[in-house]
Amino acid sequence: MRIIGGSARGRQLNTPVGTDIRPTSDKVRSAIFNALFSRGGVVDVVVLDAFCGTGALGLEALSQGARKCYFFDNSKVSLNLAKQNAADLGLMDGAHFAQKDATKLGERPSSMPPATILFLDPPYRKGLIQPTLDALMSGNWLADGAIIVIETEKEAAPLTGFGELSFDKTYGETRVCFYSVGAT
Repeated sequence: MRIIGGSARGRQLNTPVGTDIRPTSDKVRSAIFNALFSRGGVVDVVVLDAFCGTGALGLEALSQGARKCYFFDNSKVSLNLAKQNAADLGLMDGAHFAQKDATKLGERPSSMPPATILFLDPPYRKGLIQPTLDALMSGNWLADGAIIVIETEKEAAPLTGFGELSFDKTYGETRVCFYSVGAT
């Protein structure tokens, strides 16, 4: 796995041994970022990478010009891997890490700006998407008009009730959907 664009383009990411972490493939990441650039890009945005794993999505955003990325993961192993990747890529300036359960975030700290892009890539088939979105919405973590990028198993049904679905594609076993917060 490598960073596909921006200041760290072509640089390798450390990946986990085993199957506990399922990093987003280069192909899927490329599709996600192409779709984001058709919607205005990631330059100078605030990103939240929930269930960050290796940090590939958030680090890609930082490499391509995001102002800040908040990396959350419940797993200390995953969070340490994401931190190591950020350090190795020279992307620590805009990176902030916290070991948090994304389904139980509480209120967003007033010192932290709301995210304009959310990457939500939880473990497949665990029912974590809706509780995470509920926690993020009730805790005021997302800016109005934020883009939510959800990566899930291909058979997952699109979500309803919190924004407009604007992108829905399947890549092998992976389904990627984009929603806009506040859109109806």
